[in-house]
Amino acid sequence: MAHEKAGAVGFAVVFGALGGAALAGHWGGGVAGAAGLAAVEAAARARQRPGRIPALWARIATSVALAAPLGWLAGRLGAGPLLVAAGTGVVVGLLGVRPQKVLLGPVAGVAVGLALSLWWSAPGAVAAAATVLVYRTASALIFRDPQVSLLAERVAAADLPFVVPLAARTRYVGTGYVRDLAAAIGGDFRADAPDVGIVADFDDLSGPGFDPAGVDPRVREFYEHTTRFALDIVPEWRLWVRPGYLLYRSLLARPLGQANVPMNQRETQRGIRSRIDTISPEGDGVVGIRGWIRSFADTDEPIYVGVYTTYRHAGRGYVSVGFPLPRASFTATLVPEARPGGGLVLTSRSDLDQPGHYLTHIDPESGELTTLAVHGFAERLEVYVRDGELRAEHAFWVFGLPFLVLRYDIRGKP
Repeated sequence: MAHEKAGAVGFAVVFGALGGAALAGHWGGGVAGAAGLAAVEAAARARQRPGRIPALWARIATSVALAAPLGWLAGRLGAGPLLVAAGTGVVVGLLGVRPQKVLLGPVAGVAVGLALSLWWSAPGAVAAAATVLVYRTASALIFRDPQVSLLAERVAAADLPFVVPLAARTRYVGTGYVRDLAAAIGGDFRADAPDVGIVADFDDLSGPGFDPAGVDPRVREFYEHTTRFALDIVPEWRLWVRPGYLLYRSLLARPLGQANVPMNQRETQRGIRSRIDTISPEGDGVVGIRGWIRSFADTDEPIYVGVYTTYRHAGRGYVSVGFPLPRASFTATLVPEARPGGGLVLTSRSDLDQPGHYLTHIDPESGELTTLAVHGFAERLEVYVRDGELRAEHAFWVFGLPFLVLRYDIRGKP
């Protein structure tokens, strides 16, 4: 820990020197900047509690120091304070990810740029630094609910039962993930296991407010014998998210072989292949790991690779789905609720402390977990019977805004 703090102060010296020199226009300012930012970082690290990130004021100071040299460079290339401030606002807004912050960035940039242009022909470094300072401060005051927070740092997997601690060992996840995992950890691997479900025993989900006996037998059968069913998917994306999703899909999802959701119904007409690969770690036939793999039928290009688990906490059952990533895992932990008419709801929206979404780095040597709670993401899955047929609706929200609904027609295989 002491080594990490020393490294952080060292980086602060470098960033502070560059920022101070850019703002002052000479290296004398760099000395002052290095000393000032190093003192801020040291104070923040001294007050930092275990498992927490440094204080907001220290993070704002660092981001201001980083912005100044970039603004100086833009000014040297001929950009005026208004253009530098507006451009900086666009960049920091996009880095905020949250749609409201994306909109706030350009507004803050233009406001700062106009103010500096009217009363002072400010250097580019000052315009960029001032924009970041105003934007970060306004964001902290307006958006007080954290969308991501550090939940735990370097803890044992047993301390976080709501996290599925299974990572990909290569940069590509793909449909062969469970086979590769079995080769690494041992145990009996079975590809496309027959008559197996994503849940071993539906009764494991019982708890206050949810009685499995009240669920339609066809819903129970789907969870306990998932491979008996075929699924047709109809994705419904909100218009505002489509450009961003296309970029994410091209740059991240396809190269990773993970979370590659169809863009439209035309893509799903290629056919969706669904199967469950299993691992029996003890070699006794008892399934310990269930990987539900969905891919396009014509090419076997992966759509989802999810490891499904259930666990009990405080007398209540939960479903946790882990999506392996390189040296990491994204976990969705959902609480079951009854749906009128014998259906089932699995949701991350709850006042309980277990449901939610968690992004976890898994140390490849020790297996220790460092986990972020992703408060800004939410989902709700409803499985029910309508007109004698199984249906499902899977809705997703980001930063409180709905962005996707997946509608499923679920039918028994011949």
